[in-house]
Amino acid sequence: MATQAPHSYPNAPHGWSPDTAKERAKAEQLDLTQDHWEEIAALQEYYAKHERVNLRELSDALEEHFHDRGGKRYLYSLFPGGPIAQGCRLAGLEMPPGALDQGFGSVV
Repeated sequence: MATQAPHSYPNAPHGWSPDTAKERAKAEQLDLTQDHWEEIAALQEYYAKHERVNLRELSDALEEHFHDRGGKRYLYSLFPGGPIAQGCRLAGLEMPPGALDQGFGSVV
């Protein structure tokens, strides 16, 4: 069941809005829940705090943030296209190098 986006995204990239994420999610056949919005906000916050994105560090931070709900396994249930690859698309962020393996699809 889709839920409304929280009211503010202080770390959102210029030009991004929750409506943009909803449109992208619909195109990717995802119904955004509160946990999806939470990861989107977490990704945007990470990007805002780091000049250079480290894929492993970002993956570890997301796993730790969602540890009590199942960590990486839970994140893949939210974002079957990859918690970082698909999450970044919805959050309006550029995927970090290595987030998408053209030979095997999304790996993180």
